[in-house]
Amino acid sequence: MNGKLFCFGLGMSALALARRVGPDGMAVAGTCRTEEKASALRAAGIEAHIFGEDHPLDPHALRGVTHLLLSVPPGEAGDPVLAALGRDIAALAPPLQWVGYLSTTGVYGDRSGGWVDEASPLAPSTERGRRRLAAEQGWASLGLPLHIFRLAGIYGPGRNQLRSVIDGTAKRIVKPGQVFSRIHVDDIAAVLAASMARPRPGAAYNVCDDEPAPPQDVVAYAAHLLGREPPPEIAFADAELSPMARSFYEESKRVSNRLIHEELGVALLYPTYREGLKALLAAEARPSPKRS
Repeated sequence: MNGKLFCFGLGMSALALARRVGPDGMAVAGTCRTEEKASALRAAGIEAHIFGEDHPLDPHALRGVTHLLLSVPPGEAGDPVLAALGRDIAALAPPLQWVGYLSTTGVYGDRSGGWVDEASPLAPSTERGRRRLAAEQGWASLGLPLHIFRLAGIYGPGRNQLRSVIDGTAKRIVKPGQVFSRIHVDDIAAVLAASMARPRPGAAYNVCDDEPAPPQDVVAYAAHLLGREPPPEIAFADAELSPMARSFYEESKRVSNRLIHEELGVALLYPTYREGLKALLAAEARPSPKRS
């Protein structure tokens, strides 16, 4: 895949995409918040720029960009990239072939365990979801070749229930009827790459695996893979959770991923959390390459 990909926010998902498209010949650039991370990214062959409230980005950094990924979350004041560079990005619209915005399934709000798809009404029930919907609408107003990706809970290397069980931080919280959808970061990259190869401006895609599941089941399975006793079940009413963690339990829904299969032809590497956790455990068990 030729061209230049610029990622606002070189975090977990953006870097997974960079690892996927870089070897195919696409140049990769993007932003991070610290010079330390920028140096590490440059050492890995990525053109890195500092961007934040105190570090505006020179619009000239966007020259030659053909594909743009937006993965910086909105804050209380809205989407920082849209506010600082929306007009400059809109001016790139003719050469831009593809723009992707990483949103959240939180824009659908609570459905009491019911199913949602891309045609479902958008009715966020949390402040985080409302900010995401406002960002979606703001980017959609610029006339860009925009594609919206509504991500479920992300897991992957270093960020998964195996790690929380090992660290002793896993909690098996039970709220009757509660289900979450989730997605492995490598499958996010596969969906984004498939969309880049088959763009449909104006499209929105749910990005999640095939099996919404109660969160306590995922913790129990991670403990099983590790050969450990799962942590005891805790009733949601008795759980000590941060406001952020508690907000995730305010919504319960099953998210359909039919469109990424049927339109983009994506076959998930990890169709359920079981395959994903098994692969993560196997990867961590592999010996590190010997250094010469």
